[in-house]
Amino acid sequence: MKYGYSEARPYITKDGSTIRELMHPDVHGNKAQSLAEATVPAGTRTQLHRHALTEELYHITSGTGRMQLGDARFDVAAGDTVCIPPGTPHCIEALGDAPLKLLCCCAPAYAHEDTELLEPGAS
Repeated sequence: MKYGYSEARPYITKDGSTIRELMHPDVHGNKAQSLAEATVPAGTRTQLHRHALTEELYHITSGTGRMQLGDARFDVAAGDTVCIPPGTPHCIEALGDAPLKLLCCCAPAYAHEDTELLEPGAS
């Protein structure tokens, strides 16, 4: 099956990033995973959060950023890929003047219900 980029309508996820679901079981009929493009505006970051069930892969496609993965913090740039194991607190910040764009693969597929926000005042 094939779906075009323009068919993927952007929305804001629970962590605050803008997402385009490129392939998701709820929309496209695939079974075990989802693939989305996330955009984090320049100078902002997602909320610290974790997923109880989902393993995520972040593949940076443009921009530069700083990743928090558990207790580790490190810079990321286009071409880098980060594995986020289930249960690991994480967030990502866009550094510089350009938005940070990344592909996010989730297995099992992304679900708002599997996202636990970890910062005070987060809902």
